Amino acid sequence: MKLTQLRDLVAIVKHGSLRSAARHLELAQPALTRSIRTLERELGVTLFEREVRGMVLTSAGKLFYERAAMAMNQLKRATEELGQSQGDMQGTVSVGLSIMPHVGMLPAALPVFRRKFPKIKLHIIEGLYPAIEAGLRNGTVDFYMGATPQSVVAPGLVSEKLFENTRTIVCRKNHPLGKAKSIRDLAAAQWATTSLSHNASDDLNTLFDGFGMSPPDIMLQAQSTMSVMVALAHTDLLAILPVQWNEFPLTRGHLQVIPIQESLPAPDVVCIRRADLPMTPAAEHLYDLLRRHGPD
Repeated sequence: MKLTQLRDLVAIVKHGSLRSAARHLELAQPALTRSIRTLERELGVTLFEREVRGMVLTSAGKLFYERAAMAMNQLKRATEELGQSQGDMQGTVSVGLSIMPHVGMLPAALPVFRRKFPKIKLHIIEGLYPAIEAGLRNGTVDFYMGATPQSVVAPGLVSEKLFENTRTIVCRKNHPLGKAKSIRDLAAAQWATTSLSHNASDDLNTLFDGFGMSPPDIMLQAQSTMSVMVALAHTDLLAILPVQWNEFPLTRGHLQVIPIQESLPAPDVVCIRRADLPMTPAAEHLYDLLRRHGPD
């Protein structure tokens, strides 16, 4: 078995077809076909089925691909780590961030990171832990930083609590409810949720129930921070967001915090990463910068 065969397998899965993978690898399509057929003979299984939509992994192919992708990712990581340790500051850093690090930590950390690693390509995924878990396990994501997951962290990963957090209620400037003093004053309001991968309705229902209130009227479910910003700025919807939105410069001119007296609990902020492998110097530096610019 050759590394080029694993490379070819991963490329086909990533690009969805022999033609697209061959174009990406700058190989002739027949050569790529021979590579995969040779690999299948060596393994004694069929890895792909041809369908109208492209090349689809068989059940055996899915099992093998998971390990192959992990091996290729770790080889890439090892090459970048070696280069960075010798002064070649190139490569890729991929991180998953929930909303809180996006608005409360990344704005200060990012310019410092770019000054030290101007040639590093950053891949930032907006999401919660369940959406990031597969990437953490196979090595395509260096670390996740954000709200603590509701589920148990997968074997092979380690979770570190960074700090506790609270939430606040955000609305557009000059909102009719903008001067409310209690969450109970907002019982008739309509809400937007910001959950990216778990049931936000349950989360808000639990929060409201804790104050003896009826479930909130959720009228918009967003899959990105941008969608929430647009919805809040141009409608009378409210949202419960991390308290760091108080200081987020991009929305300060359009959104405001409603000064309620109650404290709204939020999940702890954690960092989750592979337990058995060190991060590259560049990934470690970004991790340290984000931590440094978190709440005191």
